Amino acid sequence: MNLDNLDYFAILPQIILVLAGMFILLLEPFTPRARKGQQGQIAVFASFLAAFALSFQHPGTPHATFYGMFLVDSFSWIFQWLFFVITGISALVAIPFNERESINRGEYYALLLFACSGMSLMAASGDLILTFLGIEILSIATYILAGFKRSDARANESSLKYFLLGSFATAFLLYGIALIYGSTGTTNYAAIRAVTGLQGTPSLTLMIGLGMLLVGFGFKLAMVPFHAWAPDVYEGAPTAVTAFMIVGPKAAGFAALIRVLVQALPTPDASLVPVLKNEWATILWAAAILTMTVGNIVATLQSNIKRMLAYSAIAHAGYILVGIVANSAASYRAVIFYIIVYTAMNLGALSIVLSLSRQGDRRVNVEDYAGMGKSQPLPAALLSLFLISLAGIPLTGGFVGKFYLFSAAIHEGYVGLAIVGVLNSVLSVYYYFRLMVFMYMKEPQGTEIDAIPLTTLAAIAIAAISVLWAGIFPTWLLNLASRSILPLQ
Repeated sequence: MNLDNLDYFAILPQIILVLAGMFILLLEPFTPRARKGQQGQIAVFASFLAAFALSFQHPGTPHATFYGMFLVDSFSWIFQWLFFVITGISALVAIPFNERESINRGEYYALLLFACSGMSLMAASGDLILTFLGIEILSIATYILAGFKRSDARANESSLKYFLLGSFATAFLLYGIALIYGSTGTTNYAAIRAVTGLQGTPSLTLMIGLGMLLVGFGFKLAMVPFHAWAPDVYEGAPTAVTAFMIVGPKAAGFAALIRVLVQALPTPDASLVPVLKNEWATILWAAAILTMTVGNIVATLQSNIKRMLAYSAIAHAGYILVGIVANSAASYRAVIFYIIVYTAMNLGALSIVLSLSRQGDRRVNVEDYAGMGKSQPLPAALLSLFLISLAGIPLTGGFVGKFYLFSAAIHEGYVGLAIVGVLNSVLSVYYYFRLMVFMYMKEPQGTEIDAIPLTTLAAIAIAAISVLWAGIFPTWLLNLASRSILPLQ
C-alpha cells in the first residue's frame, strides 16, 4: 500500500479528541463522585489542545489527503476552530450544571468530544462516505446526550424521538449517496464533479439522489418541513445539551451541505451548471422561506424559553439558507460570518438559561424571568444583548450578519427572498423583546434567581464580547470569512 497520501498530522486534532474521550471513559470508574468535574476539565483542555494543534495547520495551499477523502483548506480550518471552541465552552458550562442535576459523569464529556470529532470530519470531508461517517458519529453521540438524564421522562422522550426520526432521515441520506454513486460511479466530490461534466445533462438518478441528500440535511439542520423534532428535543434534553446541540450540529450540517453543493455538484461545463444549480436553488429557496416564516411565527406563541429559542434557531437556519441560495462568494462569506455570530448569540443565551433554571430545569418559562433586571442586573443585561443581536438590531453581530446575507441575495437577484427575510426579522423582534419586557418591566415573582457560576459567567462574557465586536468592528471577521470560502466552480 502506498502510504504517501496518509497525512496523520492533518487529522491530529481529531486524534486528540478521540484519545481524550477514550481516556475519560477509562478514568470514569476510578474517579470519586466529588471529583467528576475534573473529567469536564479534561474535555475543556482537550478541546483547546485540538485547537492549538490546528493552529499549526493553517493551509497555504489547499490539498487533499487520505486519497481525497480529507480536505485541508481554510474552509475546514475555520469550521474546525469553531467546533473546538463550541465543545470547550459547552463542557465548561456543563460542569456546574451537571453537578446540580446529579448527572456529572465522565461519559457526558467523552460524548461531547466524540461529537466534536464527527463535526470536524463533516467540515473537512471530500467524500460522501466520510461525510456520512461524520454525521453518524455526531448523531449517535447527540442521541445519547439528549437522554443523558435518565431519571427525567422528558429527556427520555426527546432522546427516543430524536433517535427514531434521525434514523429515518439517515436512511434518506444513505439512499441519496447510493443513487449518486450509482449515477457517477464514485463518492469523491471532485470525481463526481468531473463525471457529471462528462455526462452533459444530469441523469434522473443523480437528481433523485440530490433530492434525498437535501432531505437528510434538512433534518439535521431542522429545515421546514423536517423541523418537527427540534422543539421537543431541545426542550426535553438537559439545557447544557440543548446549548451544544443548537449550535454545534447545525454549524456542522451547514459546513457539510456547502461542501456538497459547491464542490461536488457544479462542473466546469457551463451548460450543466445552471441545470444543477436551478434544481437545488429552487428547493432551498422554498425551504428558506418556509423555515424563516414558520420558525418565527411559532416562536411568538411560546412561553418556554428553550422552546422559543428552538424555533428561533429554526428561523435562523432559514436566514443562512438565503446566503446559500444566492450562491456567490459574497453570500458564502456572509454565511460563514453569520454562523460564527449565531454560535456566540445562542451559546451565550442558553448558558444564562441553564445557569438560572434551577434543579430539574424548572425555571425556563418567560414569566420566571420577571424582575430579573433588578435581582440579577448583569445576567439580564447580557441576555438582553444576545436577544437584541438575535433580533438583528444595529451595533450587534446579528445585524451585520443579516445585512450581508440579504445584500448578497439582492445582488444575485433574489430580491423577494431578501424582503421575506427582513419581514421575518421584524417579526422576531416581538418574542425577543417580550422576554426583555418581563425582565425589566414586570415585578419579581418572589423567588430569588440563583447566581451564575464564575466559569459560566466568563464563557458568557466571551460570547457577549464576540457579538459586540462583530457588530462594531466586523472587518477582521469578514476578512477571515472571505479567506475561508470555497472557490466556486
